[in-house]
Amino acid sequence: MKRKKTFYWIIIAMLLCATALSFLDRQVLSISIIRIKEELGITDVEYGFINAGFLISYAVMFSLGGILIDRYGSRIGLGISVAFWSAATALHGLAQNTFHFGFFRFLLGIGEGGCFPGAVKAVMEWVPKNKRALANGLAIGGSALGAVIALPLSAYFLGFAGWRALFFAAGFIGMAWFAGWWVLTRKKKQEGLEMHATTDMQEEPEMPEASKTDKPPFSWRSLLQAMKAKEARVFIVMRFLLDPIFYFYMFWIPKYLSDARGMSIDTIGYITWIPFLALGVANIAGGWFSDITLKRSGSVNLARKLLMGIGAALTIPVAFITGMHAITLIVVVMSLAFFAHGLWITNYITSISDVFGSSFTSTIVGLSGTAGAISSLVINPLTGYIVSSFSYTPLWIYAGVMYPCAFLILIVFLPKIQPRKG
Repeated sequence: MKRKKTFYWIIIAMLLCATALSFLDRQVLSISIIRIKEELGITDVEYGFINAGFLISYAVMFSLGGILIDRYGSRIGLGISVAFWSAATALHGLAQNTFHFGFFRFLLGIGEGGCFPGAVKAVMEWVPKNKRALANGLAIGGSALGAVIALPLSAYFLGFAGWRALFFAAGFIGMAWFAGWWVLTRKKKQEGLEMHATTDMQEEPEMPEASKTDKPPFSWRSLLQAMKAKEARVFIVMRFLLDPIFYFYMFWIPKYLSDARGMSIDTIGYITWIPFLALGVANIAGGWFSDITLKRSGSVNLARKLLMGIGAALTIPVAFITGMHAITLIVVVMSLAFFAHGLWITNYITSISDVFGSSFTSTIVGLSGTAGAISSLVINPLTGYIVSSFSYTPLWIYAGVMYPCAFLILIVFLPKIQPRKG
């Protein structure tokens, strides 16, 4: 029994590494673009369209990937996703112009669309219900770890190896992860993990969970009903409103610090990992506190909304960032915003699993991710125009007010988070 328990923690560690790779591969361009612009003459508007190439395919594959992963499981779905996006990352090292970068970002989005639906599905398959918020926090927290590593590592590599070698190295690491995942999750061990998750949940009768054999067969009709549910619409609308903010953080903060604050690449690389570290801490802490609240109160609704409400309140100071002059204060406020997002997203995704269970969680996570990618797809090229023609101020204001608005939507239209009937 102890061996099986250790094994599902190994799976969680693999999920953490997968999401870390996804953000590492995204973030490499966000700091490398400063050098790439010098070498290839790419403009801010072109950079916005390069990011749009990623978001187009990511929008489609987030939903399609979620549906396929619900249908075929996390072993195949997540494994193929990581292998595909790792190959796309390596191809960036061959780019010669804006079109090449846009096309390779498009391929990256195809692969990365299955990352978070696959990670959430794996948690649903192998982790007991009363540990899932923490498990989701750890898995999602890997994305922050990837960003923490990406920025200083990229700045270091750019100093002696160049941006092309950086993309090749990132792609190789992803392929190594895929090999490990494929061996680790072979059928015999996968069955052992599922049996262990079921056993753990049977030992804790206050949170029973059906075993895999009790799970209803996949049904396209049930899938369509889940997609049309009021709960699904609420989750999708919130993601539509909030995802552009985090894409702005990922794609534009290094350029903001360079353009508006006059920082060098080395300085940017050495300080911008701090907000992402705050994000990772919040992913884990948000899951842990949510599980503790659930255990003590017995209320899923309270456990998830309490942490999401705190996160929403903590984003407000970022609206005033352009009026701040001290770099230390700017980094603190950015870190607070990232910490708030970590509390929010961990409990947001866990709430989806609370409502939709193991049958359609990946699908709803995928649909909400698609909604966020679509809104980001519109806003990212617009961001380049706003930045070059006006300033960053409107973007920071939006980032500061929209999380509280999304939380109000949650409170009004989803008064109670609970398993969906029917």
